[in-house]
Amino acid sequence: MEAASAIITSQVDAPAQDRALVYRTRLPVRIWHWVNAITIFAMLMSGATIFNAHPRLYWGKYGATFETPWLEIGRQGQQGFLRLGSLQIDTTGFLGLTEHSTRAFPPLVTIPNYYSLAEGRQWHFFFAWVLVLSIVVFVIYAIFSRHLSHDLSLSREERKLSHLWHDIKEHARLRFPTGEAAKAYNPLQKIAYLGVIFVLIPLVVLTGMTMSPMLNAAFPWMLDIFGGRQSARSIHFLCATGFLAFIFIHLLMVLLAGPINELRSIITGWYRLPAARKDRA
Repeated sequence: MEAASAIITSQVDAPAQDRALVYRTRLPVRIWHWVNAITIFAMLMSGATIFNAHPRLYWGKYGATFETPWLEIGRQGQQGFLRLGSLQIDTTGFLGLTEHSTRAFPPLVTIPNYYSLAEGRQWHFFFAWVLVLSIVVFVIYAIFSRHLSHDLSLSREERKLSHLWHDIKEHARLRFPTGEAAKAYNPLQKIAYLGVIFVLIPLVVLTGMTMSPMLNAAFPWMLDIFGGRQSARSIHFLCATGFLAFIFIHLLMVLLAGPINELRSIITGWYRLPAARKDRA
């Protein structure tokens, strides 16, 4: 039919051995990736233990009592719930009330896998130092090796809204870069990585520092910047949620783009270029 004349994109069926194997991911980037992955998971899970001590979030300078929170995870009788403002969602068996816990987050997603605020803080603070040191070392490497300017910075063409919109549509159609284009990060990857490196990580570190009474005494201006310790705690939680969203999308893209090839790239550095597409009517 005439409708079949619409553009159909197909993958050229080239044998894997005929496609170029290129060295795409350098060793320092691979090391930082895995150190960062372990660190973020450890901090999210130990942070869940800390959150269990007071599973409510507030805005402002105060809020450690039970005045109305903007977010709360808890239980009422035999029902677990997540309350976001006036919206309450039943989370029985998932959050608030599970088979093995009556706290906000179950042991499956906490470090340690039982409730201990002291141990949770020890894990959290240890990996916070790992996060800070790793990001400082990585940024220094990225600047001097030109990884930042050459691989992560958006080109003038990529900064155009039309180009970004096209890239979004291509990803929505699960059409990922192929051939020579697959050697480099695409614009959405660059934006995501730059957002994590220069927005999420600095925010999570600074808000974490703002929640420390000792650091409040040394740097009281941090409380003014974030609007109080409770606001800093809320922003810290939202940053953690941002990390979770990034991890979910990142892993989903790996699965959709070809997990074996992607894992080979981040483990060994070598990546087999996907066969170039061709359009036919």
